[in-house]
Amino acid sequence: MGVDLTALAGKSVLITGASRGIGADAARVFAGAGAHLGLVGRASAALDAVAAETGGKALICDVADYAQVAAAVDAMVAAHGRLDVLINNAGMIDPISMLAQADPEAWGRLIDVNIKGVFHGMRAALPGMIAAGGGTIITVGSGAAYNPLEGWGAYCTSKAGAWMLTRVADVEARGAGIRTLSLSPGTVATDMQAAIRDSGINAVSQLDWSAHIPPEWPARALAWMATPDADDWIGREVSLRDPLIRKRLELGA
Repeated sequence: MGVDLTALAGKSVLITGASRGIGADAARVFAGAGAHLGLVGRASAALDAVAAETGGKALICDVADYAQVAAAVDAMVAAHGRLDVLINNAGMIDPISMLAQADPEAWGRLIDVNIKGVFHGMRAALPGMIAAGGGTIITVGSGAAYNPLEGWGAYCTSKAGAWMLTRVADVEARGAGIRTLSLSPGTVATDMQAAIRDSGINAVSQLDWSAHIPPEWPARALAWMATPDADDWIGREVSLRDPLIRKRLELGA
C-alpha cells in the first residue's frame, strides 16, 4: 500500500544541505510526490546535479549566514506564493576532537551551522508561515542529542540545542498552525558516516557499514512527516530506530 504522499503535490518545500546524503534523497522523494523544491547548499556540481534530477531550484546559501537563509526563503515565496515546508537538514560532524584538544574556531563553526543554521531557517520561515495560516518545519536531529560521546562534544551539543529549538518553536507556534517536528534517523550510510568511521573515535566509528541505514529511509520519513498523517508527532521526535515507525513507513526490519 505504501505511504500516501499525495498531500505534498504542489507544496513549496525548502531543503537545506540538499547536495548529498539525506538532503539529496529527500529532494528525490519530495520531487516524486510533486512538490516544488528549493535546494539549499554551497555552490557545487553535486547541488546542480540534484537540482537537474529533481527539477528543483539550486539556492546557493551558507546556513550560518542569516541573510542568505532569508534570501532563500524569500526566493521560494516569490516563486510559489508561500513556503509550506522547511527541512532543516544541513549539518556537519567536524571537528571530531577531544575537548582538551579541540580547535575553538572549528568548534564555533559547527555551532554556527548546526544550531544557528536551524534557528536561521526557523526565523526566516516562521513569519510567512504564520501569516499564511500554517506550515511545517522539520529538524534532522540525532541520538547524539541525548548521549554524550567521546570526541563529539561539538556535535552532541549542537544536536541537543537543535532539539530544544525545535521544541521551543512548537510551543510558540503550534497555535498558529505550525507543525514542528524532529527526525532522529540513527546511523545513515552517508559521507558524514564515512568521516566518523575514518576518525576511529568512539564506538560509532567502529560500527560495520552494514549497520547503517540507506539515506532513502530518512528521506521517506521526512516526506511522510510533512503530511497530515504524521500529525500525532507534532512537537515530538520521530526515531527510525523505533521498529513501529519503520513498519509504518514500510522501511524493513
